[in-house]
Amino acid sequence: QVQLVESGGGLVEAGGSLRLSCAASGRAFGSYPMGWFRQAPGNEREFVAAINRYGGTTYYRDSLKGRFTISRDNTKNTLYLQITSLKPEDTAVHYCAASRRAPYSVTEYEYDYWGQGTQVTVSL
Repeated sequence: QVQLVESGGGLVEAGGSLRLSCAASGRAFGSYPMGWFRQAPGNEREFVAAINRYGGTTYYRDSLKGRFTISRDNTKNTLYLQITSLKPEDTAVHYCAASRRAPYSVTEYEYDYWGQGTQVTVSL
């Protein structure tokens, strides 16, 4: 198993930036493809970005390309999500997750382990 803990969320003004982190413990972090998802109030959880085990391959939700960057540091057992040009519609709980599906997955049902989420709130 792997345990995941997100951090880095908060309240920011539109146009600002945030870097979310996801610290992993337990079984080898580097053996898992990883992903970020988010859930806005009243909406279903949606895919944001995914990355393969080694960090060399990434994939993004089309509507978020250019503003979101997923990365990982396997030496630090940490996954990151850099978000720039934040918009009010980015307001959501952001979750990291570990997948069993290589090289990566965009489907939440293929993710076995989830963090508790970190809240991102973007004000006008």
